[in-house]
Amino acid sequence: MIRLSKVVLFGTFLVFAIACNQEPPNFFGPTYDVDANLAREAPIIEEFLQTYEVDSISRIHDRNGVVIIVQEEGDGARPQEFALVYCNYVTRLLDGTIVDTNMEDLAIENDIWEENRLYRLFQFTLGGGDAIQGFSIGFRNIKSGSKAIFIVPSVWAYRDQERPFIPEDSILIFEVEFLGMD
Repeated sequence: MIRLSKVVLFGTFLVFAIACNQEPPNFFGPTYDVDANLAREAPIIEEFLQTYEVDSISRIHDRNGVVIIVQEEGDGARPQEFALVYCNYVTRLLDGTIVDTNMEDLAIENDIWEENRLYRLFQFTLGGGDAIQGFSIGFRNIKSGSKAIFIVPSVWAYRDQERPFIPEDSILIFEVEFLGMD
């Protein structure tokens, strides 16, 4: 009987403690603050765009903070959710350093080649989670056959995760060639 009353007492205490806390307990560490990071990076992107000289036919400022700079408009359609997209890409930091690409010759030339990696046409499912969210946001805004540049806040890229050659919380520039879709 004493054991049951201790369990009931502990359960009551736990419910009371959780109810008094304004935020639910997070047993997995700090929560990534999307809004704060977007707010911190927005002026950095705007300042970068003021001096970023690139030929374009249009610039789209997506509501998610991704900037799409269309350099060549394709003749195809825009992809629908879960379309399989085929593309080539080059990833740069804001200082212009190339940090990733799906093209082997460019990876070798920029000393980012990785021995166990397959360099081939990049394909991903739009909205399917097999590429960074910034890719899905960017590709939704361009037509098949287009060449574009996506300026992607870290929130829609790798967030606070370090990647080979990519520091945490990096705003990334993707030069993309939209080759087709299924």
